[in-house]
Amino acid sequence: MAAFASGCSTTSFVGASVRPFLHKGSGDTLRPRSLVANAFQNRTVVRGPRSELEITHSQDTVPSRASSVSVLEQLKISSADRYMKERSSIAVIGLSVHTAPVEMREKLAVPEAQWPRAIGELCSLNHIEEAAVLSTCNRMEIYVVALSWHRGIREVTEWMSKTSGIPVLELRQHLFLLRDSDATRHLFQVSAGLDSLVLGEGQILAQVKQVVKVGQGGRGLGKNIDRLFKDAITAGKRVRTETNIASGAVSVSSAAVELALMKIPNSQSLAARMLVIGAGKMGKLVIKHLAAKGCKKVVVVNRSVERVDAIREELKEIEIIYRPFTEMLSAAAEADVVFTSTASETLLFMKEDVETLPQVSKLVGGLRLFLDISVPRNVGSCVSGVESAQVYNVDDLKEVVEANKEDRLRKAMEAESIITEELKRFEAWRDSLETVPTIKKLRSYADRIRAAELEKCFQKIGDDALTKKIRRAVDDLSNGIVNKLLHGPLQHLRCDGSDSRTLDETLENMHALNRMFSLDTEKSIIEQKIKAKVEKAQN
Repeated sequence: MAAFASGCSTTSFVGASVRPFLHKGSGDTLRPRSLVANAFQNRTVVRGPRSELEITHSQDTVPSRASSVSVLEQLKISSADRYMKERSSIAVIGLSVHTAPVEMREKLAVPEAQWPRAIGELCSLNHIEEAAVLSTCNRMEIYVVALSWHRGIREVTEWMSKTSGIPVLELRQHLFLLRDSDATRHLFQVSAGLDSLVLGEGQILAQVKQVVKVGQGGRGLGKNIDRLFKDAITAGKRVRTETNIASGAVSVSSAAVELALMKIPNSQSLAARMLVIGAGKMGKLVIKHLAAKGCKKVVVVNRSVERVDAIREELKEIEIIYRPFTEMLSAAAEADVVFTSTASETLLFMKEDVETLPQVSKLVGGLRLFLDISVPRNVGSCVSGVESAQVYNVDDLKEVVEANKEDRLRKAMEAESIITEELKRFEAWRDSLETVPTIKKLRSYADRIRAAELEKCFQKIGDDALTKKIRRAVDDLSNGIVNKLLHGPLQHLRCDGSDSRTLDETLENMHALNRMFSLDTEKSIIEQKIKAKVEKAQN
């Protein structure tokens, strides 16, 4: 993905987090998330001296892809002990409206059509087993299952740097990094709308669902990530069903409409000429919210008329006038407020374009308002230098979001208890997976012994006396004995993860059986994964 080039000089901006709720990190203390610079200091930090990402980068370096095969073979021999101490980790690394300005987010944005490609590239990294990409106007987050925590995170960070064109050191200043339970909780909060710029907004849940839909068509969305996102969807649905967090909640689109109306004198708000560029999901929501506010007419610029016709059929209470993209500038010349919400990766409005537009009436404030809710942006930052125009992007919607903080905080606290329940269920499920290799190994171990002893028995009996009936009876006898002997141990390796005591006991039993029968399941699994990565690199 090429780095975004606006053609305008951009102003550096570091936004402050406005999430009005408490977040639980890897410790047990709930704490408010106030400023971006301090938002993650008690978790896995990307700022400050010797952050986790800096430590990751300072680990022994893995050479280039050309020598990855020999490195992995050497790693298998010399660094096995380190791998044995590591369990595959679920991690999320990314940035959002709370940690990075839109100028940074748009460079890392991955269009939905490119999610499969991105997932494939991430899974081809030496230490990444599974991956998913969640890229919206407010966030770009990568979820992975990493075979090695430090190496995996370093590889993902370098991939982000390469695809965006942003140097790693600059990128780290805006990234957040969460691991295992913190990563899981974060996704559940995202799905529930607790991490959104507008608390409780519903569009993010649909976007999380889309990650599953797109990922299931490729090879990256493995068992862990698939279950993680599906459980996140469940958590998001429960929060919206069992709390009133969604009541009165607004989306980015409705917040943009609210902001536009705040900037227009009250007496003229409904008389202002509205233009919406783009008839996708965001554009449709803008029109819907304009209609809800009492607006009677809106002009819509889009590449095709079919989408506009569909919106017109659905929203009959507002007059919708279609204009093709070729008439965008002439439509803007006749508008007081311009909403842009297209997927264009190039700017639609530059300074020279806006300077040629006629002045708007002083009755609506004397300034033409541009509400740019696209990422990448559709309106160049240089347009802010035009005296007759005022530009707002998604980061500026915080002015609308600041209202009713206390009410949103209370709703978020209610939602957190639901998220905690779903988090426990997911972690119990994932922990219970640890026993599966032991069950298979123990079963295989017993079957090998049974087969060997059967062979000895049949040799002693001799072929002359060994009829099919006797062979079958002896085979059934040995199989029955093995099954009865294994029944108890295998039952103690299975649990539904519904209570922590049973799960803890199950894991203790697993480790005991591994030691007693020298199963070495953990080492075997790691070696198999490394071998698979080596074979993939050779192919």
